Amino acid sequence: MSVPHEKKTSQRFDKTSALRALELARETLQIEADAILALKNRLGSSPDSDFAKAASLLFYCNGRVVVSGMGKSGHIARKIAATLASTGTPAMFVHPAEAAHGDLGMVTESDAFIAISNSGESEELLAIVPVIKRLGAKLISMTGRPDSTLAGLADVHLNIAVAKEACPLNLAPTASTTATLAMGDALAVALLDARGFREDDFARSHPGGALGRRLLTHVRDIMRTGDDIPSVQPEALLPAALLEVTRKGLAMTAVVDKDFRAIGIFTDGDLRRLIEQGKDFSRSTVREVMHANPRMLGPDQLAVEAVDMMEKFRINQVLVVDATGLLVGALHIHDLTRAKVI
Repeated sequence: MSVPHEKKTSQRFDKTSALRALELARETLQIEADAILALKNRLGSSPDSDFAKAASLLFYCNGRVVVSGMGKSGHIARKIAATLASTGTPAMFVHPAEAAHGDLGMVTESDAFIAISNSGESEELLAIVPVIKRLGAKLISMTGRPDSTLAGLADVHLNIAVAKEACPLNLAPTASTTATLAMGDALAVALLDARGFREDDFARSHPGGALGRRLLTHVRDIMRTGDDIPSVQPEALLPAALLEVTRKGLAMTAVVDKDFRAIGIFTDGDLRRLIEQGKDFSRSTVREVMHANPRMLGPDQLAVEAVDMMEKFRINQVLVVDATGLLVGALHIHDLTRAKVI
């Protein structure tokens, strides 16, 4: 009968172990930092360098960038493909073993193929490289051995060799995978800059992210409209205005003329100041106490502009008007928070 694997319990994570862990952590980070710096020094400065050739090849690719690798290299390949795709370079990951069983049909002659293997001798990759070459797709290899088979077959080879792994046994891919990922990031950054990729482009590919919300959400998307907009006429008495403030829950009411153009605003802050002054609420009209010419935005402005206005003028509400001055909406800082713009 087989005996289940038992976890070693003879050792404890004591203070000595903690100090050893800190020592290894520092050593690991230093080894990986050195590996990345070695890549930097290896890039060269010529426009004919291998990195420049690879970036040019990807820039002029009319299809997609297909990234592939086995094992840990496969995990890094997925990340590189995702980074390229999110920064303006259409890209996808293909598993080399699955590619050999049909998925290679996704690759066309217009594509560029990035093959990642630290040894440069991955059997699964080498098995599909001849097909990629026959298709006419360009091949970029990223290996730790410039003399490897995969490096020799590539149109462009990027040397990602490291002096040693951070693993104390020098076995587990650590510094090598970090270096590979950094090289992929370097390509992505070079390409996004060459393509003129900007914040709004990034937001369009990340609509669910914080930046996407900030750059793609407009005032009209989150403003209160219709009966939800608190409003009163300028000759209304304060009790009526206070009722409107309370009923609509925006801690303010807009003051509008007979054509529904915004001419002022009355807020709960104004109310507190009136209380401090001992003002007679029963006889005062809104016109007497409102803020004339209030801060206003257009519905097509970005919601982040509303945030900037509120922060600049230290206000919590803003009126939304169209090009003719008609009141079309109202916005409270809580609306921006709920929309995750701030």
